[in-house]
Amino acid sequence: MEYIINMEIINEFKEYLKINEKSKATIDKYLRDVIAFYKTIINQKLTKETVLAYKKVICENYAAISVNSMLAAVNKFLDFIGASELKVKRLKIQRNMFINEQKELTKQEYYRLIKAAQLQSNKRLNLILQTICSTGIRISELKYITKEAINNGRAEINCKGKLRVIFLPKELCKKLKQYSVSKNIKTGSVFITKNGNELDRSNIWRDMKKLCEYAKVAPEKVFPHNLRHLFARMFYAIEQDIVKLADILGHSSINTTRIYTASSGREHQEKIEKLSYALLL
Repeated sequence: MEYIINMEIINEFKEYLKINEKSKATIDKYLRDVIAFYKTIINQKLTKETVLAYKKVICENYAAISVNSMLAAVNKFLDFIGASELKVKRLKIQRNMFINEQKELTKQEYYRLIKAAQLQSNKRLNLILQTICSTGIRISELKYITKEAINNGRAEINCKGKLRVIFLPKELCKKLKQYSVSKNIKTGSVFITKNGNELDRSNIWRDMKKLCEYAKVAPEKVFPHNLRHLFARMFYAIEQDIVKLADILGHSSINTTRIYTASSGREHQEKIEKLSYALLL
């Protein structure tokens, strides 16, 4: 069977993703990857060999995790056009036992970032950092931190068709209430622009990067998702309950949650040294 791929079909795929309630970020990512695939194979017949050749090209130019992300989008598109038999397998990646200490944010560095935002009189950013790190929510879920949520002490999160309830710490609610009063926010999302619009994640990312030099924290460690990782590591260190953590983070698979709970090689070495005292003569 011969399959046709063109921009019209790709636009239909976009509408399909919208109907299936994929997030804007997911839709943008899928379209970007599918268009890249289309431009690579343009003027070629769409066959399994064509897709395999594309896989070889991206394997030579991208990291394994990026390759798998791109292939996931292409495979989703192939399902959409009825060409499921052309789908290719993603790369097998062995899970790292330890986190990269050069990229993971520490608790002390987090405190310095909060302090830097405070000293720069950026109250909104200060509270965004604290909200993400004390609840483990995604940056895209900040919109669910509403005036109603802080009054109730809990937020109802709807992400990727999954509903979950996040409890908000009392001290955080107190700070958010004070902030909402100062900004005259009486209902709806607490974190909004001056015009009352939802915050753009790229602006939050940029503002966080501006804190790096002042807080003396490496820029490669400072991005919203690292705050979520820090929450997960601290929660797991206290509770040691990966199932509960998966529910809080909104993960469908515990295997995803395990990535968040990995310890550093240094921490593992310290535990091994302590164990050796009991086992070695």
